[in-house]
Amino acid sequence: MNDRAPTQMIDVLTPRSKFRPPAVNQINVGGFFGPQIDMIATKTARLLFDRCIEAGMLDQVDPDRPNPGLKIPYQHGNTVTTQMFWDSDFGKSIETAAYALNRKRDAELEARIDEVVNAYARLQADDGYLNSFFLRIEPGTRWANLRDQHELYNAGHLIEGAVAYYQATGKRKLLDIMCRYADLIDRTFGPKADQKHGYPGHPELELALVRLARATGEQRYLDLAKYFVDERGQQPHYFDAEAVARGGSAGDFHFGNYEYCQAHKPVRDQREVVGHAVRAAYLYAGMADVATEFSDESLAPALEALWSHLTDRNLYVTGGLGPSKDNEGLTFDYDLPNNTAYAETCASVALVFWASRMLGRAPDARFADVMERALYNGALAGLSADGTHFFYDNPLESYGDHHRWRWHRCPCCPPNISRLIASIGTYFYGVAEDELALHLYCQNTAEFEIAGARIGVEQETVYPQDGRITVTLTPETPVEFILSLRVPGWAKGFSLAVNGEVSDAKPEKGYLRLQRRWAAGDRVELALQMEPEMLYAHQKVAPDQGRVALLRGPLVYCVEETDNKAPLNAYVVKDGARVRLDHAEGLGDAVALEIEAIFERQPTDALYVTTPPERKSASLKAIPYYLWDNRAPGAMLVWLRREA
Repeated sequence: MNDRAPTQMIDVLTPRSKFRPPAVNQINVGGFFGPQIDMIATKTARLLFDRCIEAGMLDQVDPDRPNPGLKIPYQHGNTVTTQMFWDSDFGKSIETAAYALNRKRDAELEARIDEVVNAYARLQADDGYLNSFFLRIEPGTRWANLRDQHELYNAGHLIEGAVAYYQATGKRKLLDIMCRYADLIDRTFGPKADQKHGYPGHPELELALVRLARATGEQRYLDLAKYFVDERGQQPHYFDAEAVARGGSAGDFHFGNYEYCQAHKPVRDQREVVGHAVRAAYLYAGMADVATEFSDESLAPALEALWSHLTDRNLYVTGGLGPSKDNEGLTFDYDLPNNTAYAETCASVALVFWASRMLGRAPDARFADVMERALYNGALAGLSADGTHFFYDNPLESYGDHHRWRWHRCPCCPPNISRLIASIGTYFYGVAEDELALHLYCQNTAEFEIAGARIGVEQETVYPQDGRITVTLTPETPVEFILSLRVPGWAKGFSLAVNGEVSDAKPEKGYLRLQRRWAAGDRVELALQMEPEMLYAHQKVAPDQGRVALLRGPLVYCVEETDNKAPLNAYVVKDGARVRLDHAEGLGDAVALEIEAIFERQPTDALYVTTPPERKSASLKAIPYYLWDNRAPGAMLVWLRREA
């Protein structure tokens, strides 16, 4: 038998399996993300616990401690306090720490997690209910306001933390605690006459239930996730009924309409991304998970329309979404201001989640390209280079007054970006019964089971410094399956070789799908053309008219006052200007860009003059956007002035 059988092209109509992410312990990440995971494992994971406890979160959770009472005032018409979110912050911090332990076992960090887990064990009610705010701060008011008060959202993040901690350490205590709580939620909510017909005001539990089902094999958790997706926005509206039941009225709340929480229509009728950006992306991610797990094609039209509406009209070049501080979300099409951009870090993280789940049905570069853009730019900017400070909002222009926080009154973003980066290897691949899809490129080794065989995979690359990737396969025995490699939309060309032989494979939906009988030592070499390029915005994006953005591979670039004379808006870049690669001073091995430009200045200090400014040749140095505000404070600009 020929173990080096020729590679076959796959017909576009070939049925495909479900693609699921691998577990974090199946992948050992190096390269670009490896040092960042190490930083989180040795520093960030610990400080998340330090700052959560410093804020008083463990005092609220642990019934053996004095009850701290309400420490953070209510906002939004006396319906919400950020103290209600504290279980979610602990859940995400536990999840981050679990991934850190998977990277490097740390007895002290593990003991700190166990301290929090034991506090939750003491707190849990006899029937399984678990929410520190409604058990200790406002007992007796559970399930009264799902629309605003984050009960089910908190449950979701604790579940995700429990699954991660179990997979990293084998410890079941938190997983068992959260299964008891999930079982109570399953008994409480559903279609039966004696159940509540509600669903999360802030989506997230849907994602967590799918993850819990995959970890435990329990179908009822998948069914509950599907129920929450299906019930959302149905009439009579549950949020109306619960408002009346607690003595209020349907429309009497801060945001005034259900578009804010994407409950304005049943999900299959939704076609436009509206409301709070994080809630939106979490919901759509949950919809995509349900579509995958149940092979539910009825969700596809809504998911496709929502994706197009976001990416065609409402997405920042950095992969950020949600321009408005007022609703932390969407406003109207093409509203993409730069200096006032909100673009919450959590929203870009949530977009990575949504995009990765859109890949559950089949490899498609439309989704993976956006996942990559949001990851490397809008999300990654949320964590400082030393792992200690965080962006909540992410403008594309700053006059020097925007900096990362040590912490935040609503500390959702620090553990969210940390858990994403610490688990980033799980986003590299999609694993199906007879296919392995490579969505993101980074140095790593991994092991999967495909087509009934254990298969080792190694990626060798310095991506995103350059676009050369070598994939080496080591199946335990020769086995036939499909290897799919993404060709990003930004690549102007590529070359492919299998075992040194040039391949003429053509991308299908942005993926090279190679079917052959793979044997140990088979090597696939992919070279992506990675050249700097200029990007121009649609004419309806008013702030970006007459401007250009710089990209190289997956990275969006910006200019900082640290490298260039201020004011940054005095520089003009001509179309087609020469761009060369350079070193980013003080930013490790990051690749900078140097661009030919013109510098304009007025020869006088007068506010207005009748003569045009003087012009002289200059150059601009641009650095990757995710690295801005890591050196001396100063102005920053993504969209540069241009002229033809």
